Amino acid sequence: MPTARQALLDAALRALDDGPWRTVRMIDVATLAGVSRQTLYNEFGTKGGLAGALLRRAADGYLAGVDRALTAPAPDRPAAVALWTVRAARQDALVKALLTGHWAEGLPCPDRRPGSRGGTGGRPPPTPGELLALVRNRMAAVSPEGAAGRCEIALRLALSCVIVPVPGDDATDSRALHLVREASREASWTASTGQAGAGQAGAGPPLRGAGAGRAGLSGPSRTAGGRSPR
Repeated sequence: MPTARQALLDAALRALDDGPWRTVRMIDVATLAGVSRQTLYNEFGTKGGLAGALLRRAADGYLAGVDRALTAPAPDRPAAVALWTVRAARQDALVKALLTGHWAEGLPCPDRRPGSRGGTGGRPPPTPGELLALVRNRMAAVSPEGAAGRCEIALRLALSCVIVPVPGDDATDSRALHLVREASREASWTASTGQAGAGQAGAGPPLRGAGAGRAGLSGPSRTAGGRSPR
């Protein structure tokens, strides 16, 4: 059975599905959760505190998915993290905003004023740079020597797909994953040969990866800027 806090966060997400955050009222969230308004204020203090808790939960959910992706066999981990990142951002506009720092109209925004932690003293949601560092640390902890760098390349390529969305279908995801695998393999090849200037004309394999990116990452997302129901 969900706690009052979990029920309130779920209710806030339902309210956000029905309209922009600026129109969401605390009394409506409490009513949807089936608790008193005082319980809501006891948990989160202010509407800003509720927004911060929503964003922290979205970040924690994304990181839990990264942990699951990192249970894949070692050669598949970069692609698994990349695929999860693209799909998580496609399915949840809060995750997309946390990863990119771009807050679409109607979403709750983090309060990053110095000393501001909402009404309940909770930790602020991570910035995009902090979230990237958290993922990078997880990758480094489970990857053999040298693989963590390939994982970061894969993550940054996935973020490019988040910023310039791709259509949400299996064929397009497969092309994006092909790009990730090629770039990871070629980064390993470059490091092992000591080749400089990878990605420049005449540098060999990295050019093929760049061409694959142009072929596989075109087209608008059907869900860009929107949220999928949970």
